[in-house]
Amino acid sequence: MHDSISHPTRRHVLATSGIAASFAPVSYGLSGTLEDLIHQDLLRYIEFGIKASGGPGDNACGEWMASELESQGFKISRQTISVPFFNLRRAELTVGSRVAPVIPQAIVVPTGEMGVTGRFVRVDPAIPPEHSLSDAIALIDLPFARHSTALAKPIRQGVNGAIAKGARAAVIVTNGPTRQGIALNTDGNKPMFDVPVAVLAPEDATPFLAAAIRGETGTLFLTGSGGRRDAFNLAGHLDRGKSKWITISTPRSGWFTCAGERGPGVAIWLALARWAPKALSEYNLCFVANSAHEYEYLGAERSIQTVAPAPEQTAMWLALGAAIAARDWHALIPPLLPLPDADSQRYLVVSPALLDVARRAFAGQVGIDAPYETSQFTAGELTPIHEAGYKTVAGFFGCHRFHHTQGDDTRCIVVEPTRKVLAGCQSLLRSIPSQG
Repeated sequence: MHDSISHPTRRHVLATSGIAASFAPVSYGLSGTLEDLIHQDLLRYIEFGIKASGGPGDNACGEWMASELESQGFKISRQTISVPFFNLRRAELTVGSRVAPVIPQAIVVPTGEMGVTGRFVRVDPAIPPEHSLSDAIALIDLPFARHSTALAKPIRQGVNGAIAKGARAAVIVTNGPTRQGIALNTDGNKPMFDVPVAVLAPEDATPFLAAAIRGETGTLFLTGSGGRRDAFNLAGHLDRGKSKWITISTPRSGWFTCAGERGPGVAIWLALARWAPKALSEYNLCFVANSAHEYEYLGAERSIQTVAPAPEQTAMWLALGAAIAARDWHALIPPLLPLPDADSQRYLVVSPALLDVARRAFAGQVGIDAPYETSQFTAGELTPIHEAGYKTVAGFFGCHRFHHTQGDDTRCIVVEPTRKVLAGCQSLLRSIPSQG
């Protein structure tokens, strides 16, 4: 979606994070223990920049992960998938002399070069609007939450309701924990909405909400070129002729740099790929890294259908999802103050047979020390895995403070909590023989 945004260099992200001294110097060669490599892999993942599906950052990251698997003896395959893209030229909301950047809602419906002009009308998803939405620009003022997807009921119904009442465009104010704009996951096959839709950061919303009170007119600009392009899922197989497989998967794509969202899962995935060939010698191994996660798990659905071993051949599937070990923050007053711990808004869901093992493996790791059973709920890429009939599964997912924002950069990673999750995953995987 944001291929036109330049990719930050490692030096830039370290310097702007204020914690460069604790991360440099770094060698990307395979040296040191698995725990040492966690640190290096987190930084390497960040260095690839924007991870939009099928873009240069996503593709380069996938090739890096493939090379690391290959060095451990895995046979590599790539599954091509078709994904949307939009090369952005202009994404702005204006009223009078005020201009604010917006995030185009994918799959993008452009406005045309002249933009879409209309009277601003504030829409609260829980309350009928006070003014007519005919030919208006609807300002969908969401309740406070860690928003993640446009398929969520308040967002989907709020926008579609405004369109049904005649709105020419919609702008979603994603009121969340950082006041930055939150990019929203979406359907990867067709646009969710029939008119141009964008996200406006809460920190930029006040003049536009005030304009709505005054009944003023503004313009939304979403211009650029888009279509579909190829992305790829990566799979590495180590077939040793055993009767059962272990599959370990992680998404690698996302709207922005995705440091805390995706980085820990990728780093743990790589560490397990170096550890498992010897430690889990009784099993064949399949490691999968999916693209197109931001399109409602489009990549995961395709890889389950084609590259993963069948459910009856699988002893366990471990899904390493979002925000496994993203940084927590003190948020009493601005600015946010970094903590050395992981954000507690992370979840672990396991098959009933793994519940006691998971509790022991992740004891003391806030959030994931209280695992749920798949009978209670699933989320993230674990949902299509579970629905496909895999019996013994474990999946992580979460929504950290900077989730889906441009601020999810080097500041959002914490090395020691990531190492602790790795150790818990190793304990969980070692338990498989005792599960039968």
